[in-house]
Amino acid sequence: MTVLDFFKDNILLLDGGMGTLLQARGLGVGELPEEWCLTHPDDVIAVHRAYFEAGSRVVCANTFGANVLKYTKERLEEIVAAAIACARRAAEGLEGEHFVALDIGPTGKLLAPLGDLDFEDAVNIYAQTVALGVKYGADLIFIETMNDTYEAKAALLAAKEQSTLPVFASCAFGADGKLMTGADPAAVVALFEGLGADAIGVNCSLGPTALAPVVEQFLSLASVPVILKPNAGLPQVKESKTVYDIAPDAFACEVARLVSLGVRAVGGCCGTTPAYIAALAAALQGKKPLPVTDKGITCVSSYTHAVNFANAPILIGERINPTGKKRLKEALRANDMDYILAEALGQEEQGAQILDVNVGLPDIDEPAMLMRTVSTLQAVTALPLQIDTADAVAMEQALRRYNGKAMINSVNGKAESMAAIFPLVKKYGGVVVALTLDENGIPATAAARVEIAKRIIAEAAKYGISKKDIVIDPLALTISADDNAARETLAAVASIRQELCVHTSLGVSNVSFGLPMRDTVTSTFFALALGRGLSAAIMNPYSTPMMKTYHAYRALAGLDKSCAAYIGFATALPTESADTGVKNTHVAAVETSFQGPLQSAIAKGLVARAARAADELLHVMPPLAVVENEVIPALNAVGVGFEKGSVYLPQLLMSAEAAKAAFERIKQALGEGTGATRGSVVLATVAGDIHDIGKNIVKLLLQNYGFDVHDLGRDVSPEAIAECAVSLRAPLVALSALMTTTVPAMEKTISLLREKAPWCRVMVGGAVLTAEYAQMIGADYYACDAMAAVRYAESVM
Repeated sequence: MTVLDFFKDNILLLDGGMGTLLQARGLGVGELPEEWCLTHPDDVIAVHRAYFEAGSRVVCANTFGANVLKYTKERLEEIVAAAIACARRAAEGLEGEHFVALDIGPTGKLLAPLGDLDFEDAVNIYAQTVALGVKYGADLIFIETMNDTYEAKAALLAAKEQSTLPVFASCAFGADGKLMTGADPAAVVALFEGLGADAIGVNCSLGPTALAPVVEQFLSLASVPVILKPNAGLPQVKESKTVYDIAPDAFACEVARLVSLGVRAVGGCCGTTPAYIAALAAALQGKKPLPVTDKGITCVSSYTHAVNFANAPILIGERINPTGKKRLKEALRANDMDYILAEALGQEEQGAQILDVNVGLPDIDEPAMLMRTVSTLQAVTALPLQIDTADAVAMEQALRRYNGKAMINSVNGKAESMAAIFPLVKKYGGVVVALTLDENGIPATAAARVEIAKRIIAEAAKYGISKKDIVIDPLALTISADDNAARETLAAVASIRQELCVHTSLGVSNVSFGLPMRDTVTSTFFALALGRGLSAAIMNPYSTPMMKTYHAYRALAGLDKSCAAYIGFATALPTESADTGVKNTHVAAVETSFQGPLQSAIAKGLVARAARAADELLHVMPPLAVVENEVIPALNAVGVGFEKGSVYLPQLLMSAEAAKAAFERIKQALGEGTGATRGSVVLATVAGDIHDIGKNIVKLLLQNYGFDVHDLGRDVSPEAIAECAVSLRAPLVALSALMTTTVPAMEKTISLLREKAPWCRVMVGGAVLTAEYAQMIGADYYACDAMAAVRYAESVM
């Protein structure tokens, strides 16, 4: 019996924490837990055995941090082999079904373009661990504690490409209900389901009550089983020991409540022990699992959020497509990403919810350009993208790098097209746009187009693609060439929505090609199509007539509560409206909020533009004045947005990169040795911990705010940190830790700093910490995020 067979009719009881139990058995400060599979196998086996005896059906092998970033290939193989063997031995002699999961955690590095780890390098790192898990007999792969959807995608792809084992995937959500990089539950569900995870969910970070709202969102969205492995509440230090504030019975009671709502796999994370699993097993005794139902949701996602087609109509911005756009063609040939980014940001400001991205020109390398454009766009905009290409190679490369569940434009009724595109949809996930044409061309009648739609849906099903992941485009043709063109398209839209129960999309502007006053014809056709049930339109969001139709329709259809969006749109309309594309509209719009081109470029994360704007200002303004009057105010504005939740971490980091580009020009103008700083900060990830995402984010922001940062790296001993603080007489040391097993190293470091550098303030941060916990281990301040770290540094200096 496989774990999925067992899962069908049973609630799957997982295990609890590992690191803290090994610490109780003697795991030392800075010692890597995975090494104990080789050096202390009896202790590892005993922990697994205790979980099995408490009721766990699945235990995670002690491989959470096992990867080639920490170990040589040879040592990694020894560890994975030993870890799975320990878990297997723990199950010997027990009755019933017991399974061993290859446990995979985050690498601790941020992926490019925000960090320095390339996506394919991340896939390769995970692939090596997965291949060893398969080789040594794991029953399933459990990807857990992910705080970045991009890294989670790399791990999922590696798992799928290197094995046929079941794959479970779960993320660590913060108190704000989002991942560190901004994803909400809907974005995570869309991505994980699209990539084919067998079960998805939530683990770590918080206790079961605090995670309940996130879990309930998963249950409302997911069409696969939902997992929950919460912490035993929040950590505290009592008598020099880390303890958690939720007892086993209270933990079990709340988790059991969530099982009654539909959660199918449960266990524990930090702070939980076999006693928690035993209490949970008792609370679940006799409970029958609720069936898992297909929610039938058609949605695409970015790294932050999902766009659900049930909330129609959806606007897809058409401006990043070179057809008929001379300036965009020039930008593509010149690799002018600033122009393309401005097009994207401008359409977002005008109300587009998805951006179409087409870079097809005969004289460029389309696969390379499309992949680069998609990656660069995702660094500055949180909108989902529609990847638009007729080149299957370009499509796969872009889908592979896309951070989210993309819209795929397109497939059609030709056998060749379906054979090329459907495997990509199945592998990478996505909502595919299906054009109603085949080897015979575009049918003249609505009925014939509906028949093609039916054939496409039937063929997609053979690949395991549900019709919820298909949007039919019945093709708008110009009425200047065919009087009946619009009528047949509208009839097809209605039939597809009513008879096939599939969402629809149209490139609405095609209908008016060759006619004068095109916006009048297009917007009227748009209104008629919306009335027939059109779900989405590829359109120009700068067209005032189109946006008037959109807002008016939503108000008339009862989709705009109190007509609030319509009123806001109508009252903001200028006396004269420009319908002709980006021009300087985006820049002008931004510069009404920010004082000039440099602040605008920093706020929008436009690196090259920020450098050029700094050069221009340096001709008329002293360098330090540019810093104080332009760079810092822009960073502050973005920082306030981040603190309020209106700006996401990737956007914050890209703004910091833009500011960095400006600073480089300012430093050149100042000359060597003349740049003043706001003070020195020593930065390090503590001994035994190789996770440096949070540290690197803090470093980037502190540098951009003018602090002199001395980054000692990761896995740094207390002695090295104290020595640096003393030599610099640094007023502030910032320490990071992700793992519960490395918090004692943080406490030891703080104690040594108090002895060697009593003048120095100590700021700490990391997923395992709270303000109370930080105070208990002797820190002066707990930074909940990077901007909080900046604010505290400012107060200290």
